Amino acid sequence: MLPPQRLCQASGGHFSTAQNSLVAAIAATLFQKTWENVPSTPRTLWKQFNPGTVDVGQDVGVNGFLKAIRRLSANLVFATVDTGTGAGVQLMVRAKDNDDPKGLLIDQLRAIPLNSPITARGLVTKVQFLDPSMSPRLNPRLQMEQHRDRLLYRVDLDLTHIEALNRMPQHIVVKKSTEYPAPFPPGFPAQSRHLQLRFSDRLHNRILFRDSVANRLRELLRAPGLCEIETPLLFKSTPEGAREFLVPSRRHGHAYALPQSPQQFKQILMASGFRGYYQFARCFRDEDLRADRQPEFTQVDLEMAFATGSDVQELVEKAITKLQNWLNVEWVLHYHDRDLSPFPRNEMARVDKEKTMGWHSIKKSFPHLRYDHAMKKYGTDKPDLRIPFHIRRVEHVLPEHFIRMITNLEKPMVEAFVVKSELHLEYHKPMDDGPPTMLVFDPSMPLDGLSSLDHDGVKKLQCNGPGLEDFAHLEKGDALFFQAREDKPFQGEGSTAMGTLRKLVYDLAVQKRFVQASRELLWLWVTHFPMFTPDTKPGEGQQGLTGLKATHHPFTAPMTPKDFALMATDPLQALADHYDLVVNGVEIGGGSRRIHLADMQKHVLRNILGMPADGIKRFHHLLEALRAGCPPHAGFALGLDRLVAVLSYADSVRDVMAFPKSMKGQDPMTQSPGPVSDAMLAPYHMKLVPSEGTASEETASEDDQGGKDLA
Repeated sequence: MLPPQRLCQASGGHFSTAQNSLVAAIAATLFQKTWENVPSTPRTLWKQFNPGTVDVGQDVGVNGFLKAIRRLSANLVFATVDTGTGAGVQLMVRAKDNDDPKGLLIDQLRAIPLNSPITARGLVTKVQFLDPSMSPRLNPRLQMEQHRDRLLYRVDLDLTHIEALNRMPQHIVVKKSTEYPAPFPPGFPAQSRHLQLRFSDRLHNRILFRDSVANRLRELLRAPGLCEIETPLLFKSTPEGAREFLVPSRRHGHAYALPQSPQQFKQILMASGFRGYYQFARCFRDEDLRADRQPEFTQVDLEMAFATGSDVQELVEKAITKLQNWLNVEWVLHYHDRDLSPFPRNEMARVDKEKTMGWHSIKKSFPHLRYDHAMKKYGTDKPDLRIPFHIRRVEHVLPEHFIRMITNLEKPMVEAFVVKSELHLEYHKPMDDGPPTMLVFDPSMPLDGLSSLDHDGVKKLQCNGPGLEDFAHLEKGDALFFQAREDKPFQGEGSTAMGTLRKLVYDLAVQKRFVQASRELLWLWVTHFPMFTPDTKPGEGQQGLTGLKATHHPFTAPMTPKDFALMATDPLQALADHYDLVVNGVEIGGGSRRIHLADMQKHVLRNILGMPADGIKRFHHLLEALRAGCPPHAGFALGLDRLVAVLSYADSVRDVMAFPKSMKGQDPMTQSPGPVSDAMLAPYHMKLVPSEGTASEETASEDDQGGKDLA
């Protein structure tokens, strides 16, 4: 509410002197009443009492949210307070009779809406460890100074004072079943993200879990000597591949660009004499969104001077191994409605221990798999090692008429896999190379249900020859999937049609509960990627004009001297010293050894990619750093959002981010991006112009500037 003087001014002077005096008097009265209801903030709000050190009879203060009130009689009331520290506090008010002053305290307590923030004082009547094993009396070896304030205690207070610091609105109803992202009611919509974070235990715990993972990673990266260094967020546009977010500047014709990654800065740091670097970097890419992708995200970025790719892989693998094994010390996984989510281990007394489990300990080094082998066996460069069936090449044992039946391609290769009967699902989806064909093994049918292959084809398929072991011991109900594709080498593709089908069949089987998906996290390295791939959209992305693009980014070094020579004669055959870290079908991160010689880097940009002179000029700062005696170096970027989502068994990275964007790149809570006006754009030498075509009603409703573009 405006103060009285401001309220009179706001009237615009349209009242008479007497009317203004009356308005001022009314406003002063209302303002005074409002101000009287504002609680005085205690000086000790932040510092909570430590339940592990308080004694019975001690006067203590507590701050938190009022969670429940139980009235046992007119003169006896209990209430619970959520302190957010793992300590459960119960308040008790007992009035001896109707004239007891504590009766007023009961009325005051009952008048406070549930879930309101409160501050209270009282005398300690009881301190109880809900998990006796965590008591310092029974477990004197416990490092209480590190864990005491996070243990789950039950503390009873005989209430002497309580005050509401704010009041929960009555129209916001919180039920036990309230969860995100259920529709409202009973759940809270995305526009009320603050309520989702506050009242969803799973979401709240995942954010706390993310903090634990980040802190542990910092410790593990500092141990080998890496130094945390921040790099700028206001950069400039450089053709690295992904579409960038531009930030206008007041300098005419110039704009900043938000970094896709700190790639160039971290290489320059290696040229600056730093032995090792890391940071939790914010990255921005204006790309199509999906469950594991956001326009802004966090990656754990690192770079090491005088290092090879193997050195980096060893460091990252040790960090991931120690991190996952450490999780079982601080956290458990809790089953809730068939879902798993992390739960603080020191609060296990709040849940059924039978519904908890830990993470599998990593005891072996991660396997390494070449890119081309991964594509042949799994149909993807991000293999999920939990899927029990593999892809086999089988056209050499199939009759010609069957191949012609499933594809129109000339001289195709045919791949197949066997799905055991318990995973059998119907699936039909058109493919560019023809639809997948499914045959079901059934001994009661002619040729066991494989008559499309004729006698000779069935015999050859079940001969138990090399690569055909899966087909030698078929059982009733087993399904055979066949798919044809062009017989050509892989050139950087992320997956094949057969690889997509394989994962889809398995995911559907898990979804339909035909099979229980393994909860084990199976890590592996994928290496030996092609250095360059055909560019179907020359001039875009990396802005090359030769029809080639760098498979990952143009700063990756060739794997061997042979690959260096192939860069000049046959670039598509050159292999990159690049490595991806994959777990359960999700790419968690990737890295490479970098080109550290300026002439080689310039050759890649100009001669192999065909980048125009103005594009190369944008990398002048990097080329100069390399030219100034930059040492060999290698690095890695670990997607923190994806890592936390995988470790916490979340369905989407949005479930491990406090304020994620929607699939449209919008923030539902703050309604960003917001509309702009010509007045706002004028300092940046920009203005709004009518867009081509008519904006949709949906766009217009989401953006008041619908129908206009920036120029």
